[in-house]
Amino acid sequence: MDTKTARKYERRAAVIKALAHPSRLYIVDRLAEHEHCVNELTALIGCDMSTVSKHLSVLKNAGVVQDEKRGASIYYSLRISCILNFFKCADAVIEAIQKEQSALME
Repeated sequence: MDTKTARKYERRAAVIKALAHPSRLYIVDRLAEHEHCVNELTALIGCDMSTVSKHLSVLKNAGVVQDEKRGASIYYSLRISCILNFFKCADAVIEAIQKEQSALME
């Protein structure tokens, strides 16, 4: 594999790694509805603000979310909503596995 190809897969892995946490997946789902500030996400998730901020930082560094400062608040939104297609694909894999397991139990 050449350097350019390797870099492409490293970038993909970075995005997938950033998504590889239940709270971050939840954040992406909430941001799919509309933008949120850290305080709103903290209330939705139910953990402390520093943890939510760290999750948002990971997602931002991977390019999944973007932020906009408005006064004293920072609002987060999805950079590109097609990330939700990845979630649909993951859900389809889970559903297929569940169907296979159910069929084996019959």
